[in-house]
Amino acid sequence: MSEIESKVEADRQAIVAAREKGTGATLKAYTKLSGPGWLQGAITLGGGSLAGSLYVGVIGGYEMLWLQPLMMILGVVMLSAIAYVTLSTGEKPFRSINRHVSPVLGWSWAIATLMANMVWAMPQFSLGSAALEQNLFPGVFKGGSGDYLAVVLLFSVAGGILWLYDSGGKGGKFFDILLKSMVGVIVLSFFAVVIKMTLSETGLPWGEILAGFIPDFSLLSQPAAKLQAALDAVGEGGREFWRAKILATQTDRMIAAAGTAVGINMTFLLPYSMLKRGWNKDFRGLAGFDLATGLFIPFLLATSCVVIASATQFHGQYDPALLGEGEMTPRVEKLVGGYNAQLDGRIMNGYSAEELASWEALDKDGQQVRRAGEREKVPTAEKEIAAMLVSRDAEQLAGSLEKLTGKGFSHVIFGIGVLGMAISTIIILMLINGFTLCEMLGKPMSGRAYRIGSFLPGITGAFGFLFLWKNAEAKFWLAVPTSVFGFCLLPLAYVTFILLMNNKRVLGENMLEGGKRVAMNIAMGLALTAASIGAIYAIWTKLRWPGIAIVVVLALLAVLIRPKPEAEPEAEETAASEDDPGGAEEA
Repeated sequence: MSEIESKVEADRQAIVAAREKGTGATLKAYTKLSGPGWLQGAITLGGGSLAGSLYVGVIGGYEMLWLQPLMMILGVVMLSAIAYVTLSTGEKPFRSINRHVSPVLGWSWAIATLMANMVWAMPQFSLGSAALEQNLFPGVFKGGSGDYLAVVLLFSVAGGILWLYDSGGKGGKFFDILLKSMVGVIVLSFFAVVIKMTLSETGLPWGEILAGFIPDFSLLSQPAAKLQAALDAVGEGGREFWRAKILATQTDRMIAAAGTAVGINMTFLLPYSMLKRGWNKDFRGLAGFDLATGLFIPFLLATSCVVIASATQFHGQYDPALLGEGEMTPRVEKLVGGYNAQLDGRIMNGYSAEELASWEALDKDGQQVRRAGEREKVPTAEKEIAAMLVSRDAEQLAGSLEKLTGKGFSHVIFGIGVLGMAISTIIILMLINGFTLCEMLGKPMSGRAYRIGSFLPGITGAFGFLFLWKNAEAKFWLAVPTSVFGFCLLPLAYVTFILLMNNKRVLGENMLEGGKRVAMNIAMGLALTAASIGAIYAIWTKLRWPGIAIVVVLALLAVLIRPKPEAEPEAEETAASEDDPGGAEEA
């Protein structure tokens, strides 16, 4: 028996022995052996979750606190199904899909994951650099050289930590402890902000906050209460425009959450991180516990705290300086562009096609002068709504909390949480990419190929942030195709694993039966529906018919190009034995 097999068997025996002692002992053993779920938590607590939570608080306030947790529950359902299939069969999912479903889906799944890793590393470097420059060390990371220094620091830290993962032994164990600590720091940082707000003179309305965790789907058809109150003060001429604007934004936030609670690369990470540890069907209970404690609970706490803070400071509120009623600070100046864009939308909505054509006939300066004059004519009640809807970032939130928590506390503690988000997500994007490239090349999940694949997102993320991500046009051409392809594949990946969960040939005696099978299929169906709605909405708003065409073509190819019936699965070694003997000791 190899060293890896001995370690896996020892872990299995520990679980069996703990189960005989009762629930408490079992949970203690699960806690000690957990890991892959924390990797999921580390990647989902990134820039996307932060930005989403911030704007959920802006547009929906406490009334939308239920949204992200509910979507994550549906995501966990699908991840649990992926874990169940992987651990029951012991077969790598890329190969399972190619053999039993469609090579088109298998290869598309891997390619979409690779694209997502390398593109979405860029905003994480942007997020981490902003936290260093704006919140933590503004005197050190400043000017043009500040970005370069921040990138070097982020890349070095992420790369060094990732190197531990592939080193095995004590290095792998240290990686587990470090990553769990990073997720813990993220959660505790945002949690500390909310506690500080609770203890402030104004406190927090915990009755409203707790009520906000009750799902309210009426927000798809009516504005949140505070925004409705602001709408009531608007005259008939502009009320319908702003109502439609608010509802479109609320719907966009809700549907985006439905489609992005679990990203396409997360579906790739989970099974391979479990197989690398040598887990098998005896670890299925541990997998469910791991997803609950490492993914759902940290996600629930961190995103809820950000929504609470954002809602308290921004929902139904505006900065008077935007309306010329207060001091224009540097922080407020950053909102002027978004505020003017809101007003311009209202202005243009009131003109005929001929009048709009006359605007286009003016040169750039003429258009700016005319817009400035028209903005002044917008009624105050409408200006207030425009100011309420402006997007805010982490710096805006940290700055707005100064009066409640103290300047040092708000910027440092919030900055630590944001920096933790960036670094942990960069690490996991690199980790996933190593798995993906090795699987596509048929290489073991360790060694040279793994390290090359792992460092690619770090390189593209660092250089992309410095030279591409700040350019709006380059950002568009990088982000849109990647997100559309990822959105296309997520529902198709869900369908693939639903088929595998119901395939007797794949699961054999491990296939669920009776009520359990019915309940699981209903839950997976709900998750698929939510992901499909989010994907269709996102694809339509980004690319419209070309995006729909991509989905149709992929679906047709998946149906037409099927595995050859005569190609029976060859005898396959377990995932752990295929890998480098030193690569799974971190279990």
